[in-house]
This record gives sequence, C-alpha cells and structure tokens, in this order.
Amino acid sequence: MTAVATSKTIVTGNRSERTGGDKAVEATSHVLLSIWAIIVIVPFLWVLLSSFKTTKEILASPFSLPAHWQFDNYAHAWTDAGIRQFFLNTVIVVGAALVLVMLLGSMCAYVLARFRFRGSRFIYYLMLAGLTFPIFLAIVPLFFVLKNLGLINTLPGLTIVYVAFALPFTVFFLYSFFRALPDEIYEAALIDGAGEWRTFFRIMLPMARPGIAAVAIFNFLGLWNQFLLPVALNTDQSRYVLTQAMASFASQAGYAVDFGALFAAVVITVVPVLIVYVIFQRRLEGSVSRGTFR
Repeated sequence: MTAVATSKTIVTGNRSERTGGDKAVEATSHVLLSIWAIIVIVPFLWVLLSSFKTTKEILASPFSLPAHWQFDNYAHAWTDAGIRQFFLNTVIVVGAALVLVMLLGSMCAYVLARFRFRGSRFIYYLMLAGLTFPIFLAIVPLFFVLKNLGLINTLPGLTIVYVAFALPFTVFFLYSFFRALPDEIYEAALIDGAGEWRTFFRIMLPMARPGIAAVAIFNFLGLWNQFLLPVALNTDQSRYVLTQAMASFASQAGYAVDFGALFAAVVITVVPVLIVYVIFQRRLEGSVSRGTFR
C-alpha cells in the first residue's frame, strides 16, 4: 500500500507525523497571530505609559519612558475630570441592561427553541432581522419615543434602549444552546412535578450556562463601548457614560488638552473590560455555535 506524503499527515501506529505542509500552515498562523497581537498590544502599552507622563513629555518624546511617573494623572481624571461619576453611570446602565437582556433573551430563546406554536418561526426571523437593522436609522424614532415617554436624557431610558438593541443577538446566540439540550431531561422534570418556570430556572437555564456566559461577555463589551446611542439620546452632562465623557474630555479644552489625564481616563475605561474578559475567557471556549432554526 503506497502512502502519499505530500501535504498530508502520515500516521504511523498511534502517532501522527507532521509534514512540511502542516509545519508551513502552523508557522504562517503563528506569524499572523503574532502580528495581530503586536497591533493590539503595542497601542495599549503606549497609552498606558503615556498615562504616567505630562503633556509636555508626551508631545516631546511620545515613545520614551516617563522621566517622572505622574500618578496624579489618575487622580485628576478620576476627580477633577468627573470620570468617577461617569464610571458610576456606566456601571448602572450597563449592569442593569445586561441583567435584563440576559433574563429576557434567555427566556425568549428558550421558548422559541423548545416550543412550537403559531408564529414562532416568524418571531425568530423577526429577531434575526433586528441584527441587520442599522442603529443610526433608529436614532430619530427612538428620540421621539423616549421624549414622549419622559425618558429622554435619563439613565433608565438609555438602559431600555441598550436592552432593545442587545436582545436580538442574545436570542440568536442562545437559541442553539437551548435547542441542543436533551428532551429527556425536560420530560423527566415534568414527570417529577416541576412546572415550566421551575424547569426553566432550575434545570434548563443552568445547563446552558456556557452559552449564557459567552453571550454575556459579548453583550458587556458591546454595551460598555456603545457611543452612538448615548450621544444621541443622553445629552445631559451629569448623566454621561464613559464613552461620552472621553469625547467631551478630549474636546472641552481645545488645544490645551491634558493628555496625561486623558490617557489615564482611557486606561480606567479599558481596565474593567480586560478584567471581565480575563476572568471569563475560558467560558468562551467551545461556546460559539450557529443559531439556526430547524
């Protein structure tokens, strides 16, 4: 029996020997990943170093180490620039929106995945259509809706909008997880006397935990970095979120921007996202799957 050795893996016994093609693919992937890591990490490190410099140092030698580490930049950004209040506003809005969208999205995805009723297919495809709807097209209608409800320039109004735009993605992502859960467990819970609510919250929801954790991370990243919606619907400066605060901080002083404090504020904004991602990154492994309606 003749074995073809070019660009294939030769299996000897229980071991597989890598060929030249396999090594070339592996080397290419490592090079591309290294380049991507450099593109992402280097700017962040530059911002981190610049947050400990004075504006004069940043403009004179942007790539050098700080002559004197200016920890006061963080105190200035946190107190004088008002980042503390904007950070609290962001935590309130994103936290409340995340809890609501995960609760409502998981319930909606569970019903669409596990039950068949008239209009279920239409509702599912309507949710998918929400993923394709550009945010900027809804700005004007949303403005008048919130204004008529008395929720314009309020944190609850911004929270509701966040939930509305994150809900289609949440349903789309979680649908396949609930669809893949075994029917035997659901039927056993009903036989044991558990109602629909108890079956969902005590049995089915914990079984979909990997998917819930993954979509929660994606929603957190998207909501934390949201800029267009708060700019258009939240013009009260006392209720700014961090993305608005960054833009306002950079423009309010004209050409006399305190770049050291500005970069310190950027670090304060980015660090929570990094912490959340590092803590929950393992939840993402094997959690991404396609949401299809079968």
